[in-house]
Amino acid sequence: MNILVINAGSSSLKYQLMNPETGDVSAKGLCERIGIDGRLTHNANGTKTVKEIAMPTHGEAIAAVMDALVDAEIGVIKSVAEIDAVGHRVVHGGNKFADSCIIDEAVIKGIEECIPLGPLHNPANLLGITACQKLMPTTPQVAVFDTAFHMTMPAEAYRYAIPTEYYENDSLRRYGFHGTSHKYVTNRAIALTGKADLKVVNCHLGNGSSLSAVKDGKCQDTSMGLTPLAGVPMGTRSGDLDAGVVQFIANKYGKTVDQVLNELNKKSGVLAISGVSSDFRDIEEQATAGNADCELALEKFAYEVRKYIGSYAAVLGGLDCLVFTAGVGENSATMRARICKNLEYLGIKIDAEKNKIRGCENKISTDDSAVQVWVIPTNEELMIAQDTAALVK
Repeated sequence: MNILVINAGSSSLKYQLMNPETGDVSAKGLCERIGIDGRLTHNANGTKTVKEIAMPTHGEAIAAVMDALVDAEIGVIKSVAEIDAVGHRVVHGGNKFADSCIIDEAVIKGIEECIPLGPLHNPANLLGITACQKLMPTTPQVAVFDTAFHMTMPAEAYRYAIPTEYYENDSLRRYGFHGTSHKYVTNRAIALTGKADLKVVNCHLGNGSSLSAVKDGKCQDTSMGLTPLAGVPMGTRSGDLDAGVVQFIANKYGKTVDQVLNELNKKSGVLAISGVSSDFRDIEEQATAGNADCELALEKFAYEVRKYIGSYAAVLGGLDCLVFTAGVGENSATMRARICKNLEYLGIKIDAEKNKIRGCENKISTDDSAVQVWVIPTNEELMIAQDTAALVK
């Protein structure tokens, strides 16, 4: 089965053609500078091809992808008809979508209605969907929502303690993001431990970071909220803070709320504390060289992640498994060690030798650890492909 996975941004579009059963990727690539001049980078059969192609809209970008996939020299299929379905990443599903679904007019309307909740992403996701529908009118299209996995949270977890009218009229609540990643690593953790009723905390750690508390395969809580700004400090995002900080900065420095939020999203996090970079690799290098601000940035990040792990163990009523995934979680042994420091009281013990891994699936806890600790590389594209295949079958 061939599933085309599409992740459309405002000026870019990522794609993968894959087999959802084996996870094999036959081709993948990126369309960049949509609306400007256009560039396609296509990888297939061990060969990378870069082409400058006019892409005034997402329609031309999708057409360029289709041409590359069927090209006699760089393609992997003979006809677009060999694509069985298209799976689209959609960032915000609001209260409307608790699972992936086949796209029809009602689904498109629902995604449009969620634009106020995801103003930066949902419009671009819709552009990718409509472009594929025009070029592939008979091919099933599926929407896979970043927020869907978290929709099993109970009301005490997702409701904000603000006037009810804002929830009822405007759907203001905790939604959470990275849901496709959290779903994928949860499924892998259940398979690896052989325990369906698993109590697991997933740590999706990277430039954007989020944690989730999962019981019996269902999300009970997650660190991001209405937007991806909440939770632990990230590359450039502040994470949790007193809302009064926004008012203070706005009033004292004559800034608008939007200007302050822009700083909290793009100029804060470990970038702000370290004063060096938003890239954890740069910060770790400088911390090793003796930069105290970089050391503080790393300790702050580890502290906040550790605090969430402890609180989520309380939410779950115990802990069976701790999972590290995404760029930092998969590749930084030192950060995993920092986070797990002083978590022995929860039954978490990591093996220093087993922890010396990068980007591969492995258990890193000691044999006598009451909680299994795993590194599980995420694969959001495969999760999208599997959801898509399950629906169209």
